[in-house]
Amino acid sequence: MYRDPNPFDEGADDSAFSNGGGRGGAGGGNSQFQFRPAEPVGFGGGGSRDAAVDIPLDNMNGSNGKDSELSQWQADLKRREADIKRREEALKSAGVPMEDKNWPPFFPIIHHDIANEIPANAQRLQYLAFASWLGIVLCLVWNFIAVIVCWIRGGDSKLFFLATIYGMLGIPLSYLMWYRPLYRAMRTDSALSFGWFFLCYMLHIGFCIIAAIAPPIVFKGKSLTGILAAIDTFSDNALVGIFYFVGFALFSLETVVSIWVLQRVYMYFRGHK
Repeated sequence: MYRDPNPFDEGADDSAFSNGGGRGGAGGGNSQFQFRPAEPVGFGGGGSRDAAVDIPLDNMNGSNGKDSELSQWQADLKRREADIKRREEALKSAGVPMEDKNWPPFFPIIHHDIANEIPANAQRLQYLAFASWLGIVLCLVWNFIAVIVCWIRGGDSKLFFLATIYGMLGIPLSYLMWYRPLYRAMRTDSALSFGWFFLCYMLHIGFCIIAAIAPPIVFKGKSLTGILAAIDTFSDNALVGIFYFVGFALFSLETVVSIWVLQRVYMYFRGHK
């Protein structure tokens, strides 16, 4: 009679959990289940315990490349600075004047050094011409302020834009067209620079005369603070009229000073030559 062996019997040699089960020993037959010790799983799928791991070095190489580029850029910048200094020293040694911006002192935008660059016998005349240039700057600034007051009091907005154009163009053009050429003519004794100054300065005097009169040509002449515009605005608004009368006085004074400067410079040019 067939007897089913009890798997929980202590004497059973065929137990799957016995010591001989893993070796397939005799006495109870081979076991169907054999256990192996667990092995670590390798990164490459081959089960090797000593599998090598590849670590990307792109970040390290990129940082090293950036450092080398930065150091190269700094070296190139230093080389350029040294080259510029060497050229400046060469120009100074050759006697070429270096025009560094030094005026106005609080915000230098132009080069201006009458005491060191203009001959002693022409410095007073150059200071007078400089006062004439400052005068036209003051006239255009005051003209802008007066037109703003007129605009606030009900004037045409086109007058404001015209006054802005007069100021933004008149100030730099007066410096570039006639004051700077006179400064260069006094310093280098250039007849061509003197001729250019005379031409542009006569245009400057013509503009001052028109501004002092303010004929009703463009927008009834109220974009310039001349005598006609001052009389017209004073009848409508006394405050605006006062601003315009002050502008008329400034343009008139600038006209007189400019004519005097032109005469003095011409006499200097003829006598010096």
